[in-house]
Amino acid sequence: MIKVAPRPAKTRPAKSNTLDLARNVLRIEADAVRALAERLDERFLAAVELVRNRKGRVVVSGMGKSGHIARKIASTLSSTGTPAYFVHPAEASHGDLGMIESGDVLIAISYSGSSSELLEIVPQVKRRGARLIAMTGNADSPLAREADVHLDATVAQEACPLNLAPTASTTAALALGDALAVALLDAHGFTAADFARTHPRGKLPHQALANQALLHVAEVMCAGEQVPQVKSGGSLREALKEMTRGRLGMTAVVDAAGRLKGVFTDGDLRRTLEKSSDLERRIDDVMSASPKTVRREMLAAEAVHVMEQAKINQLLVVDAQGALVGALNMHDLFRAKVI
Repeated sequence: MIKVAPRPAKTRPAKSNTLDLARNVLRIEADAVRALAERLDERFLAAVELVRNRKGRVVVSGMGKSGHIARKIASTLSSTGTPAYFVHPAEASHGDLGMIESGDVLIAISYSGSSSELLEIVPQVKRRGARLIAMTGNADSPLAREADVHLDATVAQEACPLNLAPTASTTAALALGDALAVALLDAHGFTAADFARTHPRGKLPHQALANQALLHVAEVMCAGEQVPQVKSGGSLREALKEMTRGRLGMTAVVDAAGRLKGVFTDGDLRRTLEKSSDLERRIDDVMSASPKTVRREMLAAEAVHVMEQAKINQLLVVDAQGALVGALNMHDLFRAKVI
């Protein structure tokens, strides 16, 4: 009977060793990116021009870890003015190749430059009239040789202690893709306003742009003297003057304590004048009682829903006691980019 010696128990590495290892990973990856900056040359400029002058679309592809990087690069290109999408090279051989057409530019990422899934589709890509940019770590690889433009993403070593797991090489590819996206952004004259249009739900850094999705009524409503209002018992003539002053297409009607009793709008005015031109009649007789209202604590998006449901363009804002505290119309919501 053969006895098998027990495996030695694994010992937990000292914290100092773990930190040293982590710092070394970051140094290796930082060095890899710095080396890329020193190697950028006319080939990078050629890649920018190839993408910029394309007749079709930008397709980014890669296998394994390079595929994850390709997805990120496609996303960054799209959000910075260069529409792009990811195609999985293995799926391309099973029908997705139909997504690539004449005039397109394929950015193929493979550190070895020998990914069989990518090499398998290269002849078909070329046959369709698409152009090829290869991003590899081997300028003499099959993928690099077949490319219209080769971008050198070579790294001195991986950050993995075994020098096996893609670490520094994927960081370098990602950084090179970011450099390409930003260079194209600049070439297109892409602005912060353009960026905002592709990020309607986001908050742009270094800018005082509110997150529109979380704006409250209190942040966009008119308040104080801006809110047109007349006292209950007043005349239609007084209401017309206040509507003209307020320029909101309405005026609120309040009691002596400031509580909302009704609203008089442009529509109410037209209906009233169709029946009588008497401007001295009491506003209480022609106003719309119990109008739709919102609270200032509500999300502005909720106010939009109330307007859409009631098919109105203005809303009055009241507090818990029913006192008038503000007014809101569609123009306020457009300016705040809530709608």
